[in-house]
Amino acid sequence: MASNETATRTLIATARLNRPAARRIYWAIVIVVVIVFSLAFLGPLYWMVTGGLKSAHEIAQIPPTLFPKHPGLENYSDAWAQLSLGRLILNTLYYALGALAFQLVLDIGAAFAFSKLRPLFGNIVLGMMLATLMIPSTVLIIPQYVTVIDLPIFHWHMLDSPWAIWLPAVTNAFNIFLLKRFFDSIPSDLLAAAAIDGAGPLRQLWSIILPMSRPIIGVISIFSVTAVWKDFLWPLLVEPSPENRTVNVGLYAFSQGITQNVLVAGAVIAALPTIAFFLVFQRNIMSGLTTGSLKG
Repeated sequence: MASNETATRTLIATARLNRPAARRIYWAIVIVVVIVFSLAFLGPLYWMVTGGLKSAHEIAQIPPTLFPKHPGLENYSDAWAQLSLGRLILNTLYYALGALAFQLVLDIGAAFAFSKLRPLFGNIVLGMMLATLMIPSTVLIIPQYVTVIDLPIFHWHMLDSPWAIWLPAVTNAFNIFLLKRFFDSIPSDLLAAAAIDGAGPLRQLWSIILPMSRPIIGVISIFSVTAVWKDFLWPLLVEPSPENRTVNVGLYAFSQGITQNVLVAGAVIAALPTIAFFLVFQRNIMSGLTTGSLKG
């Protein structure tokens, strides 16, 4: 009996929730909290979508209108044509998927080594990598830019090339740490049984670790793609040519010559690929929330 009560215990006792007055107060608080957070997250998105349907005069009106008076889709077609969004989105998609591919290969390999192979001084190296998370990203802009201009040892000049975005994206200590913590939760007995059957480390990684790690790989994929997609300062520095611009840099470059409603419509179009990417991996992320909660 006591275990059942403990299992269902919440912040508010069940006996109090059974009272009509307490139940009304409880649900009123829940509804208010849900509405406030929904407005905080969906409000800017709603303004952006409806702003792309307004005229140039209406979008600059103060106070702003809640609904477009004469909604139309011509702003979106104008934004696609005037901003060259097709090329900008393809450039950004190329950079984002390339960074994702390098991160999945190198970060998964590093996390597997730290978690299961346990190299000499592995914990010290991992600690030094995690220490870099304490350094503000803006502090690293200058040394990274100097490195991109003249890569040490090889002396490669990587400005206006995708490598200027791909290589810095690979050095992500946070993703390596997330992958390592997930790999730590996979029983080592499975790898030992595979080793008895003759499977080497690469075979164990491919046949055992990766199939069980789809939830965390989905999370890492979203982090990687959105980090490149929303970045502005670094692509502005390392991709100065107009034909190599990312979508954010392109929107900024053309922002002075077009009306605000067309620019907002362009921002909506630029956000659609990341939303679609999230929806593709949503199932893996939701399944990751319950990973390890079932007892066999």
